[in-house]
Amino acid sequence: MTDSSPASASGALAILLAGGTGTRAALGTPKQLAVLGGKPVLRWSLDALAGHPSIAGGVLVAHDDVVTAVGGVPDGWVSVPPGRERQESVANALAALADRSDDTRVLVHDAARPGLSAAMIDRMLAALETHDAAIPVLPVPDTLVERRTALAGDIVDRNGLARVQTPQAFRLAMLRRAHDGAQEGSATDDAQMVRRLGIDVAAVPGDARLHKLTYADDMAILAGLLGIDAMTRTAVGMGYDVHRLVPDKPLCIGGIEIAHSHGLEGHSDADVALHALTDAILGALADGDIGDHFPPSDPEWRGAASYRFLEFAARRVVERGGQIEHVDLTIIAEAPKIGPHRPAIRARIAEILAIPCERVSVKATTTERLGFTGRREGIAAQAAATLRLPEN
Repeated sequence: MTDSSPASASGALAILLAGGTGTRAALGTPKQLAVLGGKPVLRWSLDALAGHPSIAGGVLVAHDDVVTAVGGVPDGWVSVPPGRERQESVANALAALADRSDDTRVLVHDAARPGLSAAMIDRMLAALETHDAAIPVLPVPDTLVERRTALAGDIVDRNGLARVQTPQAFRLAMLRRAHDGAQEGSATDDAQMVRRLGIDVAAVPGDARLHKLTYADDMAILAGLLGIDAMTRTAVGMGYDVHRLVPDKPLCIGGIEIAHSHGLEGHSDADVALHALTDAILGALADGDIGDHFPPSDPEWRGAASYRFLEFAARRVVERGGQIEHVDLTIIAEAPKIGPHRPAIRARIAEILAIPCERVSVKATTTERLGFTGRREGIAAQAAATLRLPEN
């Protein structure tokens, strides 16, 4: 946990949940760091809560790299690591509020809902004047049916149904009681846990702008709801690398080790594939090349694992507010045969770049025994990277 405790001044507190990976969004970066209107999605909610006059401080539940990527926490806030599930993440935040009185008002909000307004915060806090818990809800405008595999089933009566949003509001005593008595992973939100105690939960009119970022298409929906210019441009970069084969050294290609009589010679582990990919991404960013950022003259990088270089390039994309749309890698080698290792290489590159495997292409070819690769003196790789970057 960063810092020691949230601000001790009187006033309400906030718990902002930003610990998920957001794999369904397929944005090439954790969805809380996807850039919306020039700043990370997480920053929208963090700024709204930290800037509200009735919010005295809060707890940001996020991994350290996410906290760093958004510039740290505001004054009066602390950060704690997330749990495996939402329920555990809230419990971690409550532990950071152990010294606060039971009567403290607390808002629990999901960072994936960036359209949080001051008026919505006001409505939720006002509901705690008459209730110990409250949730924002919206009506269900669509016809609902049961789904039976690929077939539509019976219509579900939508009268009496509502869509639940965040922030949810609680007296701290109620939230503590709910979590103290809950079983692990027993609820998808805190209001369910409070209702199991027999506590009435007020339903407050929600806000359509609190649309949740779940899939990639939601970015465009949110941009429209929030009146944001979401203009982006496509940038393409190319990379090429070659390393000499030498005996009695491990062979690392594409982030995995391949059994072979020879390995690649270089200052780092000489992973020719990851070097080419790193240069391709840096090229799309117009951000120099791998040698600029990791010079071979620097002893720090002697024997370094090349995935660190590729992770660095991927972070540079996030810092620029961009996304990796696709990478295409061609490995040029007479031996060993790359084909049997392609699935593992694709999976490893996707893991390093935090993008779906479907966005990673890995191919292999030979030079028909021509040139240095044909004579098995070395291995080469060329790569292309396609990025989506915000317009300046």
